[in-house]
Amino acid sequence: MPNGLLVDSSLRTHPEGLALALTLPWYRSLWLSSVSSLRLTLDGEEIPTGHLSLELGGVRYALPDLPAQSETLWYLQEHPLLIAKRDTPAALGEQHTVQLIGELRLPYMQIAPGQDGGPGTYVPNFVNQTLELTVTDEAASAPVLTTAVAPPPPKAEEDPFSLGLTLYSASAEFRAGWYDFDGLLNRVAELGIGPGIEIVASQVLPTYPHVSEDFARFWQEAFDKHGFTASSFGANLDMGRRRDRDMTPDEEYEFTETLFHGAKKLGFPLVRIQSAKPELLRRLLPLAEDLELKLAYEIHAPLGPNSPEIMKVRDVYEELDSPLLGFVADFSSTMHSMSPTLLRAVCRAGLDGEAVQELQAIWATDASMRARQEEFIGYLRGRDFDPARLGSFAHLAFNMHGHVSPKEWADILPQIMHVHAKFYDIDEHGNEPAIDYPELVRVFVEGGYRGYWSSEWEGHAFAELGEVDPLMLVRKQHDLIRKSMRSALASA
Repeated sequence: MPNGLLVDSSLRTHPEGLALALTLPWYRSLWLSSVSSLRLTLDGEEIPTGHLSLELGGVRYALPDLPAQSETLWYLQEHPLLIAKRDTPAALGEQHTVQLIGELRLPYMQIAPGQDGGPGTYVPNFVNQTLELTVTDEAASAPVLTTAVAPPPPKAEEDPFSLGLTLYSASAEFRAGWYDFDGLLNRVAELGIGPGIEIVASQVLPTYPHVSEDFARFWQEAFDKHGFTASSFGANLDMGRRRDRDMTPDEEYEFTETLFHGAKKLGFPLVRIQSAKPELLRRLLPLAEDLELKLAYEIHAPLGPNSPEIMKVRDVYEELDSPLLGFVADFSSTMHSMSPTLLRAVCRAGLDGEAVQELQAIWATDASMRARQEEFIGYLRGRDFDPARLGSFAHLAFNMHGHVSPKEWADILPQIMHVHAKFYDIDEHGNEPAIDYPELVRVFVEGGYRGYWSSEWEGHAFAELGEVDPLMLVRKQHDLIRKSMRSALASA
């Protein structure tokens, strides 16, 4: 997914001068308070901040006022207008060199909590784009996607796992407007890659964190039509929604309570939680009991089931001793090599063969994620290669690719309630080249797991929009999982 605010059709006519239809540079919706700054240069001349404004949902905001808009959602599929006042309005067909520099922060990715009532530190997202754009008055049309594929074999009675996907797999296409929500579900059904449907609430709910009556009605109609089942409701905790301070404990509870009620309204039996703070879980457990919801904390790269950070969560679970508490196993934790999709991306960003080999060698060591990242950045600087050319990849290469042994999942299998069957590629032989799916299936079959495996294609973090069709890849991954399940059962 390109990390950009602009696409080729962003430059628009406007009576006050010109406008840029912005695309949210992330995979989920964010609050307008997440926008820290925007700087626009047109044909080499920077536009003064006072001549810029942002229009979202018919409301105009001055740029300095954006950090205060903690109640205004920038929904993933919305394209607010960055309006630039000019003496002469731009005309259709004009061409301009546009540079847009933006900084956002991700309000659910806290690096460090605030001190003495102040705001915490959050993961930033930097965007710096320079494009030659032509003034237009409409968005580019979406491509036609084929569905010419044979239906999948039916689920066999002896299959230990149920299959499905998280709609997050189509993040880039959904953000780009290639699908509306109805169209996305229709294509999932056409490809036969249900029945389990998982969502990231902050991605698909237009009224996030609330589930509206209209959305709930549409959701139920679609599920009745296609025979889907709700598997996992992905909940985030937007601790940094406000810029002046972090959420208070009461606000953490109230925000999560809203999400839990939404999950229940949509028929989900399980919520993927982001926080395992003991005091928050103590307050949430009675609510989860009333709503009959399981709560599962995600174990994701670079951590594994026995990492110190996860051991702390396991200790909290032991203290609270509730059958409603468990884990989501994400297979990004247990990769045996780096994804070819990532390696292609860093090559596009300018890495040569020697640097790619060094990246893989550093990744394979047992040093901490941060130590490996710093070693690689030091190597790049030693070769006079600016790490900024890689954008976020110098971080994501280590943060999103863990190399814990698949066998470690067996240590907590009774507590695993849901599986993110993470993958990045399916090769010409039908295998995931960086993740040993037959071994993972064997571990889970022998361990007695009998829940959902929810396919999660995360190649959109590294691939260009349109480079592959993620839903077709999900279909191929389902074939791999079915083959691996039946092989594991035959040899058991």
